[in-house]
Parts: sequence; structure tokens; C-alpha cells
Amino acid sequence: MMEEFRRARRRAIQDPVQVVDTMTDTVIGQLSNLSETGMLLIASTPLVEDGLYQLRFNLRGAPHQSSPIEVGAHLLWQDNTSTPGQTWSGFRFITMLESELQQLRHWLESGHGRAM
Repeated sequence: MMEEFRRARRRAIQDPVQVVDTMTDTVIGQLSNLSETGMLLIASTPLVEDGLYQLRFNLRGAPHQSSPIEVGAHLLWQDNTSTPGQTWSGFRFITMLESELQQLRHWLESGHGRAM
């Protein structure tokens, strides 16, 4: 059995959540899972290995869900999915406003998504 080495608990995203690159204002993919410290993105556009990104997404069921969460993120790794043109992309969050972090924590603790 494989042990989990992550410090932050992750939750799988059940409903589609699009992720926007705020520098280009384009959708780059959708969330697969999420934690306080990072996310797994199913990217539908090419991303720069080891790149820094400014990303935005809305979590359904979060308090003030009309307020998007915007994060500075570092692309740590990528791997091809079984679907051509898509990659699994692992990001670590670098920056986030405290109010958005609180919104994310509330979403994670309130049972939205599926525990992993």
C-alpha cells in the first residue's frame, strides 16, 4: 500500500470547475483535486514546465461563491492523460489573499468534494 506524504488533505472536485490563467484571461483546464497548498489541474492547453502562473477559479458551495479565488501558483510537474491534448498538472500555491484562503479552508472543511 502506498503511503500519503502530503501535509495538506486533498479533496476531489465533483462538479466541473474551470481554471483561468488571469494573464491571458483564458481557460487552461479544470480542477481535479484541491488542498490548501495546491491543486491538480487537468490542463487542456500547453503549460510551461516549472512556470509561474496567476490562476482564478470559483468553488461551488463556498461562502461568497460569487467571489473567485485567485492564486499565484508554481507548476511542479506534468504528465500526459489518456486523452490527447490533456495533461495532469500539479501546482503548488505561492500566494493567495487571506480572505481567499479562508474561503478555501471553509470549502475544504465543509465536506464539498470527495475526501481523498
